[in-house]
Amino acid sequence: MKTEIQPKYYVTTATCACGNSFETGSIKQNLRVEICSACHPHFTGKQKFIDAGGRVDKFKKKYGI
Repeated sequence: MKTEIQPKYYVTTATCACGNSFETGSIKQNLRVEICSACHPHFTGKQKFIDAGGRVDKFKKKYGI
């Protein structure tokens, strides 16, 4: 392996949108993620509903339903 062409590897802190942070390895020094194991519905058992913002109404209007 050629060491001069490899990216620098850091032990970095990843911060989630929910406020949780954890250490991981990456080629970036700081990571910001949208979802982590502390807030993901698969791991927490809680279901989140995301507001569709009128998508259903737009679909019904478009197809005359």
